[in-house]
Amino acid sequence: MGLGTCIGGWRVVKTIGLKVVELRPINGFAAETASAAIIEVASRLGIPVSTTHVISSAILGVGATKRLSAVRWGVAGRIVVAWVVTIPACVFLGWIIYLLLHFITGIR
Repeated sequence: MGLGTCIGGWRVVKTIGLKVVELRPINGFAAETASAAIIEVASRLGIPVSTTHVISSAILGVGATKRLSAVRWGVAGRIVVAWVVTIPACVFLGWIIYLLLHFITGIR
């Protein structure tokens, strides 16, 4: 997971911070503060949340407060589609790996 973050992390930051919405430091501060509050409350309530989803949504919100046209909704839509596809793709990949390991080791 760390290797994936090292390799793809900058791409995510660049996409969210430059391609979806042009962020200024004050906008980034507002998005980070809102995200931290949401993650803290969710953690205290035992609600699992994706930190990436939370911060991305906060950044979209910050951009929308300027004006709705400040957000590049096409890029944001592609991000949401990727979120929706990720969970079933991970389930399928986990199932394939389980079957492969079961075939090799015979352990369930």
